[in-house]
Amino acid sequence: MKKPSSTKKEIVVIETKNQEIQVVKRASVLVGAGGRRRSFCSSKTELADFLSCNGVKVVSADMPPFMQIHAVDFARKTYDSLEKFTARTLASTLKKEFDGVYGPAWHCIVGTSFGSFVTHSVGGFLYFSMDHKLYILLFKTTVQKAE
Repeated sequence: MKKPSSTKKEIVVIETKNQEIQVVKRASVLVGAGGRRRSFCSSKTELADFLSCNGVKVVSADMPPFMQIHAVDFARKTYDSLEKFTARTLASTLKKEFDGVYGPAWHCIVGTSFGSFVTHSVGGFLYFSMDHKLYILLFKTTVQKAE
């Protein structure tokens, strides 16, 4: 799977009490698959603008905005940093990141075509696409000790 080229972006995310998301971008030039440059210079943006700027479309979500931004940003950085992309590597890396930050047990499925039917914890589900071709399903389940 050929990846579109892009410059690296550093993103700082701040969540305020009224759920307004402030995103500060330090690098603002993106180069798409067709070689066209796009720029994004706004210091304040809504979640939808942030997602579309990163080539992401949310299919379904039951997750707070700051976690959605974390998932998208981490998935994009991981995808862009991989010399040779594999869905397994991206899924494993994203799962381990969310297990480490938000506690177990996160599950991640990455691919271009798959079906799913899952049960998830409240506030722990995100299904999105990157670049209209790669789909990522990230969800959390509760861990119960065996009796």
